[in-house]
This record gives sequence, C-alpha cells and structure tokens, in this order.
Amino acid sequence: MKAMILAAGLGTRLRPLTNHLPKPLLPLEGRPLIEYTLRLLRKYTFTDVVINLHYQGDKIRQTLGDGARWGMKILYSEEPQILGTGGGIKKVARFLSEEPFLVINSDILVEIQLDRLIEFHQREKAAATLVLREDPEVDSWGAVGIDSHHRIRQLLGKPDWKGKALAKRMFAGIHVMDPRVLSYIPDQGFSTIIDVYVEMLEKGERLFGHVFEDYWMDIGTPERYCNAQDDLKGKRVRLSYMNEG
Repeated sequence: MKAMILAAGLGTRLRPLTNHLPKPLLPLEGRPLIEYTLRLLRKYTFTDVVINLHYQGDKIRQTLGDGARWGMKILYSEEPQILGTGGGIKKVARFLSEEPFLVINSDILVEIQLDRLIEFHQREKAAATLVLREDPEVDSWGAVGIDSHHRIRQLLGKPDWKGKALAKRMFAGIHVMDPRVLSYIPDQGFSTIIDVYVEMLEKGERLFGHVFEDYWMDIGTPERYCNAQDDLKGKRVRLSYMNEG
C-alpha cells in the first residue's frame, strides 16, 4: 500500500515559528516533525510515499531527500498554487490509483496501529475509512457522525440524517481510501476532501470511522506544539516506532 503525506500547508497559526521553516520541519526532540510520520509509516511496511509541497517546500525536499535513510522511496508533488486536501490528492492520482492508499497529515504526532486500521477498512469494504477519536471539543474540530456500526452518516452536519442519533467523533487526519474516491475529486483546482466525502455520503458510498484511543496531538498552534514537546521530553508518551535509530 502506498501513502501520501499532506505537507503543503502555510502554518499560519504557528507564526512566527513558521516564518522561516515549514511546519513539517519544526523540531521535536531533535527531529523534524515529519520524520515521526515517516517512521510510523515505515514501521507498518509503507515504503512508497508521496509528499505534496507548497510553502517552503524546497526545505522539506532538501531535509528528507529520497527517503533512503528510512528504507523508503519518497516522491514529491509541487503545488505552485495550493490545491487543498482534495486537489493535492487528485494531482497525484496516477501514483495512487492502483490499490487502496493511506493519507496522513504532516502536522500530527500520533501512536496508532495502522495494520488494524487497514484490516478494518478491508473488512468493511469501505470506499474510505477515517480515523476518529473522542474529544470533549468535538464540535470545534468539526464533528463526524457515526452510527452504531461505525458507518459515517454525517460530516460537519451534512447531509441531512433522519435516522437514530449519531455518535460524534473528530477526524484525526488519517484515512484510507479506495481508488474510486479519486473519481469524486474535481480534476483541477482547489478542493477539500471533506467536501468530496460529503458528496460520497449523499450518493450512498460506504464511509466508515475507525475509532482509536492512543496518543494524538495536532501540532497546529504554539500551545499544542509545546504540549507535544513536553509529552516527549517528560516521557509521558512513548512512540513505538521511535525505539530504533
């Protein structure tokens, strides 16, 4: 299975930290944030990875190179104009179109068993499986509504749902997609994958939520960046994929 790391964001909420460094390269315990994502993927035998680039993308390319140091092959997708989470995926459709693939945000620090995620996706015969988690501020993140079988029925309140009450979870920025998702993404221009998923729900596609309870931190603000650093320094979190090297 191939993977895509979304790394084209501007990191505006982290300024001034990101004035001269893209968010994926912010240091955590002496390593760039995106290296944690690469090591997670490598633990679960992902070796073919594409990373989309926009803001200070040349620095990401120079830092990571071709991925050989992690036993991986990294390709890069340059976006002169930022394309969003949907458009960025569509731009590399040829690379991802042969089999299900995984997409992960570059600005999260997470401990997750990706093999269980993939098994769940395959078992449910899902068009897409989104990794979800409980959060007391779920509505501020954008709620994902799932039924008792973990099938997603709503995203951000869309489409209308007349069935039983749904459990609210937040999207953790990791998902597995069947290649047919690509056909729903506009061929050109900016688009978000959430809008694509809403359209798929409206057309009856099978989208599921894989709920997990392990460590997760979104490195989207200075406060959460500091929290992640404190968690690592204080040994409050032990990331299994960082045990070696």
